[in-house]
Amino acid sequence: MAYSIIRMLGVATFATLAVASPLAAQERPDPYAAPYMESMTWTEIRDAIAGGKKVAIIPTGGTEQNGPHMVMGKHNYIVTFAAGLLAQRLGNALIAPTLQYVPEGDYNRPGFGDKPGVISLLEPAYEQVLDAAVRSLKVHGFTDIILIGDSGPNQRGMSNIAKALNAEWTGSGVRVHALTDYYEQGRILIRDYLNKTYGWSEQVVGSHAGTSDTSQLLYVFAQGIRTDKLAPNGGSPDAGVQGDPTKASAAIGKIAIDFKVNSALSQFRSGTSAK
Repeated sequence: MAYSIIRMLGVATFATLAVASPLAAQERPDPYAAPYMESMTWTEIRDAIAGGKKVAIIPTGGTEQNGPHMVMGKHNYIVTFAAGLLAQRLGNALIAPTLQYVPEGDYNRPGFGDKPGVISLLEPAYEQVLDAAVRSLKVHGFTDIILIGDSGPNQRGMSNIAKALNAEWTGSGVRVHALTDYYEQGRILIRDYLNKTYGWSEQVVGSHAGTSDTSQLLYVFAQGIRTDKLAPNGGSPDAGVQGDPTKASAAIGKIAIDFKVNSALSQFRSGTSAK
């Protein structure tokens, strides 16, 4: 599915973008211009590393409910696109396949099955997958391995793995960077921007599948939004929506994703990621 995400991002039509936003198509970066490893051959990856592309980005998304109006793979579409922007801005990075299974809660708890389609990778397994992916990339010659996560529960495991491997690899010249500012600082910036610009409260914007999340998917993959299902708080108490997605726009989505990518880039360059 990860390759299909890249493909779907690349084939969005001008008509789709025009409906979603007044932004001109040329203002939207072309995801195909980014170096996604899964759409490269092994010799192309080898040559890219030899040519100096020694930063690898591992995006983590999620498969979870996002209300009646938004597809389950919201985080995957957004973080795959954002990783492409981050790689382009770094200039020396390749992007590993997006991890689509992440901690979404305990699937044994009552009520977990109320929203069909949610897939949860519990914390120990999630960290094992991250650990294996990072170790694999180190072997191939990457010297900086970046972890970014598009969901709150992703952050702790990223930080745990970065700290553990950095301690193990002291003096090796390889660093793992858990860029938690992508999520944590990015969402603060968009929340404050929407409050200052439109006067919308945090409750109106919402924390899940609301204004910001819906805007980001509108910008990245407008086909993933069911516009006829848009309603404040999803239209019912059990919809799984916190906030008002009817206020969403692709223009807001572009701003939100820029905040997230720029926050990650700033953290990476400042060296404040997990040591």
